[in-house]
Amino acid sequence: MKVYCYPKCTTCQRAIKWLDSKSIEYELINIKENNPDKETLRTLWQKSGLELKKFFNTSGILYREMELSKKLPAMNDEEKLDLLATDGMLVKRPIFITENVVLVGFKESEWEKVI
Repeated sequence: MKVYCYPKCTTCQRAIKWLDSKSIEYELINIKENNPDKETLRTLWQKSGLELKKFFNTSGILYREMELSKKLPAMNDEEKLDLLATDGMLVKRPIFITENVVLVGFKESEWEKVI
């Protein structure tokens, strides 16, 4: 299992604390330092079954500065993937990855079903 997170993100901190409380082993990847590339993001997106817009950190400073709420509706999926691959701070986190499942964001009930 892998978890993309940002150490200063409180949601990520809660997710890691939850995983640790369950004694679950995982590889922690700092998304700011090791942002997934376009093809990795494409794979995660397809595996997740979510809309691509769910992969954007809509509460992030960079998202707001770039006014992406206005721009994303006009972008195609390739452009969105290109954009997500430019900066880990644009990507919603944490991203929890198992062999068969990708979860974006931390909802304890969803994670509980997978673990």
